[in-house]
Amino acid sequence: MIDLYYWTTPNGHKVTLFLEEAGLPYAIHPINIGKGEQFQPEFLKIAPNNRIPAIVDRAPAGGGAPVSLFESGAILLYLAEKTGRFIATDPHGRAEVLQWLFWQMGGLGPMAGQNHHFVQYAPEQIPYAIDRYVKETNRLYGVLDRRLADRAFVAGETYSIADMAIYPWIVPHERQRQNLDDHPHLKRWFSAIAERPATKAAYAKAAEINQQPTMSEEAKKVMFGQTATNAPR
Repeated sequence: MIDLYYWTTPNGHKVTLFLEEAGLPYAIHPINIGKGEQFQPEFLKIAPNNRIPAIVDRAPAGGGAPVSLFESGAILLYLAEKTGRFIATDPHGRAEVLQWLFWQMGGLGPMAGQNHHFVQYAPEQIPYAIDRYVKETNRLYGVLDRRLADRAFVAGETYSIADMAIYPWIVPHERQRQNLDDHPHLKRWFSAIAERPATKAAYAKAAEINQQPTMSEEAKKVMFGQTATNAPR
């Protein structure tokens, strides 16, 4: 059994995508980040960076004590290695998956995240910041579109954890001020993943858990502006 500490964000969706695809038994423990539940002491024991997702694997490969993990990319890699699925076993194929997994972790996620913040959540509209992150998001969409011009999935012809990491960050493309019609290869890939049964199941669970996905002003105060000295402990 996998205990999944989760909220309905792109990083949270990555893990439910994997778990649904792999058919692993798991239990969701909602961590409502708008209410500050990510600062609860019990959660911080698992995820000291006070961010979701996190997991506790109570039946790790080879037995032994439960394994707890935070950081979505690390979780995806751990689960792929645990199950032997969604990552190539040959060195070349594995490298292809890993470089695109880290591309998402180091590029698409942070840039689209800043896009979300300045376009939707910032208390004042800052044209330079909006322009900067909307354009960088667009550049990254272009990189992905070119990559997908001659292959079914990001790392080749097989669906992998790289696709699972990237897809949830493309779902809010309209809020990122991006048009998928400008990126036909990306659009084809996106549509194919959206139709996968596991994708539908993962997002159906998200809708059950968070029925009010908009962020209140109080939630913004919890989410933004934390420092080392004022974050709840």
